[in-house]
Amino acid sequence: MKGELYLIPTPLGETEPSLVLPESVLNIIPQLKLFVVEEVRSARRFLSKTGHKGAIDSLTLLELNEHTKSEEYSAIMEAVLKEGRAGLISEAGLPAVADPGAGLVELCHVHDVKVIPLTGPSSLMMALMASGKNGQSFAFNGYLPVKPEARKSKIKQLERLSVVNGQTQIMIETPYRNNSLLSDFISVCDKGTKLTVACNIGMSDEYIKTLTMTDWKRVNPDLNKRPAVFIL
Repeated sequence: MKGELYLIPTPLGETEPSLVLPESVLNIIPQLKLFVVEEVRSARRFLSKTGHKGAIDSLTLLELNEHTKSEEYSAIMEAVLKEGRAGLISEAGLPAVADPGAGLVELCHVHDVKVIPLTGPSSLMMALMASGKNGQSFAFNGYLPVKPEARKSKIKQLERLSVVNGQTQIMIETPYRNNSLLSDFISVCDKGTKLTVACNIGMSDEYIKTLTMTDWKRVNPDLNKRPAVFIL
């Protein structure tokens, strides 16, 4: 192998890393000097809490996010090959899942760099665990369409899949559109269809409920700007 890329999970909120990350992960982080991160400012805070306090300026942090151009991936890959060992950090939870870091992981396989996934919190799996839905057959659909009519059509399609195939359907949304998405679920789905909303998972104000659409219309929680997972 020509190097190693560690996929480093991060807390889902402001939780102390030691409460959600195993000691084995916390021991690896201080050994690395190169990190590929989604956002430099939050990555610096995380690294300061996990063994690099007072030494952040000695590290190399390369940004990789939705604004990274395809040609920039090659330069990041070259830096990983030159350093030999690097860590990949996303904003919250597991890197490379619904995350631009997947492109770097793909390049590592091409360049014979060993990819090492580390244990940590996953909002998707934690939401599924707590939903009461089928955990043997499920699909992660990522973000739904932004345009209202296309989004409603997709919701109806996923509802049919969940009923006909007995397959759990998992979705996420940009936090400021959560309330609109919940309204669409209520307006499009059958009244008896059950929806799980898992919000602020792993935080002190964690909110996880599985209710029928009729009940959601009555409860109507405010999900604005709160990271959430939706499960049909």
